[in-house]
Amino acid sequence: MVVDNNKERISVVIIGNPNSGKTSLYNRITGEHEHVGNYGGVTVEAQSASCNHKGYNITITDLPGTNALSANTPTESYVRNHLVEHTPDIVLNLICASNLERSLYLTTELIDMSQRVVVALSMYDELERNGSVLDHDLLGKMMGVPMLPVDGRSGKGIEELLDTIVAMYENRDNRVRHIHIYQGVVEESLIALNKEMRKHREELPKCFPPRYFAMKMLEGDEEIVKMVSLCPHFAEWQHICEKEQEHLRSDLGASEDIRTTMANQKRGFIAGALRETLTKGEARLENISHTIDQIVTHSVLGYAIFILVAWLMFYCTFSLGAYPHAWIEQLVGLASDAFNEWLPDGALKDLICDGVIGGVGSVIVFLPNIMILYLFISFMEDSGYLARASFIMDRFMHKIGLHGKSFIPLIMGFGCNVPAIMSTRIIESRSSRLITIFIIPFMSCSGRLPIYIILIGTFFAAHSSLIMLGLYLLGIVVAMITALLLRKFLFKEDETPFVMELPPYRIPTAKATLSHMWLRCYQYIKKMWGMVLVASIIVWALGYFPRQEGEMSKAKSIEQSYIGNIGHFCEPAFDPLGLDWKANVSLLSGIAGKELMVSTLGVLYSDNDAEDSSVQLTENLKKSGDFTTPSALALLVFSLLYLPCVATIVAIGSESGWKWAVASALYTIAVAWVCAFVVYRIALLFV
Repeated sequence: MVVDNNKERISVVIIGNPNSGKTSLYNRITGEHEHVGNYGGVTVEAQSASCNHKGYNITITDLPGTNALSANTPTESYVRNHLVEHTPDIVLNLICASNLERSLYLTTELIDMSQRVVVALSMYDELERNGSVLDHDLLGKMMGVPMLPVDGRSGKGIEELLDTIVAMYENRDNRVRHIHIYQGVVEESLIALNKEMRKHREELPKCFPPRYFAMKMLEGDEEIVKMVSLCPHFAEWQHICEKEQEHLRSDLGASEDIRTTMANQKRGFIAGALRETLTKGEARLENISHTIDQIVTHSVLGYAIFILVAWLMFYCTFSLGAYPHAWIEQLVGLASDAFNEWLPDGALKDLICDGVIGGVGSVIVFLPNIMILYLFISFMEDSGYLARASFIMDRFMHKIGLHGKSFIPLIMGFGCNVPAIMSTRIIESRSSRLITIFIIPFMSCSGRLPIYIILIGTFFAAHSSLIMLGLYLLGIVVAMITALLLRKFLFKEDETPFVMELPPYRIPTAKATLSHMWLRCYQYIKKMWGMVLVASIIVWALGYFPRQEGEMSKAKSIEQSYIGNIGHFCEPAFDPLGLDWKANVSLLSGIAGKELMVSTLGVLYSDNDAEDSSVQLTENLKKSGDFTTPSALALLVFSLLYLPCVATIVAIGSESGWKWAVASALYTIAVAWVCAFVVYRIALLFV
């Protein structure tokens, strides 16, 4: 979208619950293509873009989904701190029209903050299909905020929404008024503290009004207390606060605390407002969803369906992907033959044929398989089934001492470990969050898929889908055992309650599903022409130099090169696994990115000495005799479990500390070696 940076700017932030459609709305307004999913935790940090409207340059920032702004989780802190540090002109509060009771709680918190709020009602069509009727104009007037339906997918209501934002910025919207939500028995204490803080409001940070600071001090919000502790009159305010807190504890008794009382008052306010403005229908969609949920979340059938879906996904990844895989493989072979014929013998010819085509080509051929895998994942996300898979696994999460919300980041880890680690911010419990971060690297990210496909397709073609499913399940089992050990020996039992939101079922549109699939594939292709290309050239150079005198075979030349020496140096550690120096080198290159294992093997096993230079990596691996069935299994297991890529290590360090990152690296290497050794020895008994 073309943006005129000379126009007057309006800064807008989108705040809403997880899975409310924020990113869809953000993409529609700005023309961006951020990932969207029908489950919580998709957006894990701020995303910004701009658009032009009615003479203004409107900067839109999409913040992570949150259910509240009380700083109980890293996500809540992140969103509230963003409002403190980057005070927006307008807050665009997106709420789910089909679940108003829950969604409007966040709106009341924004009202407490005295933010200039425009409420956008997403999924309004679902409310209407249920036969419900909402007087959103009246509801908006009661809450003092403009309120209007929008549809991020079709674009319906977007123009009116932008008009409302501009009108509010210009102070032309007569629907805007500030209200105070009555706090019941807490109100008298709140008034007392607010009165004293208003006397010296110039001392307070400008981001929020005195009443909000008073409210949070009474609740005991540590971040807010720390924020106002530098004010000269803080000691006086703290004395009043403690006096009022003691008085309220006496009034409330042991059954309810101050924070719960204030939350209940807000929920009562919401219930009263909806009683005046919402007429509920027959909830036909909820009944259909409930019927489906009885099957897919059943205590027995749920697991069987989940395993069946996973098996079907891997079966299609192999069987359907085999045809375009072969076509691309032929094109890569033709390109290699052409350059072999055109270029004179020498370093340039070897660089292009062995380094570039042999390295990048050996990875790019897996694009069809990855597209099919992403197509399945996108469909499960958009339909709402992915959240159900999380729900049925919640029982296992509790058995290994994890919070139920941990399963969402673990599922995301099957796409990429880095955003999965960042999405752990949705977990309230610190111990559960740290354990989840520690075990995410055991989830098979898409970067590992090429090495699985090449090894399984070469050595286990008859049982490809079962071997693939077994690898994914092994990663899950190792992760669960690790979590259980950490909970038992390092962290105390976590009693944080778990509430799993099940989004409504939706029939994914072909456009949305294909768009999500292509977005991920595009990122994969970018990686091919970036990191993989550079790494392939480096691996080629290490295998090409130093040049040896005299005539010798290509295999012998590589073995005496720099990379051969590195591989032989590491060989004693991997010899018990049946792996030679070439496998060692591929594992070392995989530290930068797991896709590089295949490109490295492509370089090491490129065969220009063969009469038919189009012979591809699969055939070269078979001909080499370097792998047996047990050693191929050992390499698969080791590549599944060992040290995650550098980007993942950095993400672990930034989210949980570098000691935790180093511990994760060492632990994964140790676990990978032990498991690969056990698998290798067991396989030897049957071969």
